[in-house]
Amino acid sequence: MSIDINALSTKELENLISKAKKRKSTLAKRKPVAAVRKKLTALAKAEGYTIDELFGGKSTGRAATPRKTRKAAGKVAPKYRDPANGANTWTGRGKQPRWLAAYTGEGRKLEDFLIK
Repeated sequence: MSIDINALSTKELENLISKAKKRKSTLAKRKPVAAVRKKLTALAKAEGYTIDELFGGKSTGRAATPRKTRKAAGKVAPKYRDPANGANTWTGRGKQPRWLAAYTGEGRKLEDFLIK
């Protein structure tokens, strides 16, 4: 964050200084990150866990996304096949492929290309 203090009025400067002092006071009361990390690691170990098990992946100091909110990554079986070229398939997700758009543009129905 960059603030051009030359453009601030006296009132704005006083407000900024006040906010900065409050933030400095808050930060001064906090324990060092290394001490908190050591304490959390010890607590996790005492309960039979590792930090990786609790927060996922390597511990970087940032909170990990809970596993249940992540989308499952996996292959989806194709639902549609190009009759002219069997290698062209589509799962029905995302943008319709060009080969299928060309057929439907000619008036053919999507159901004509379903894989049975």
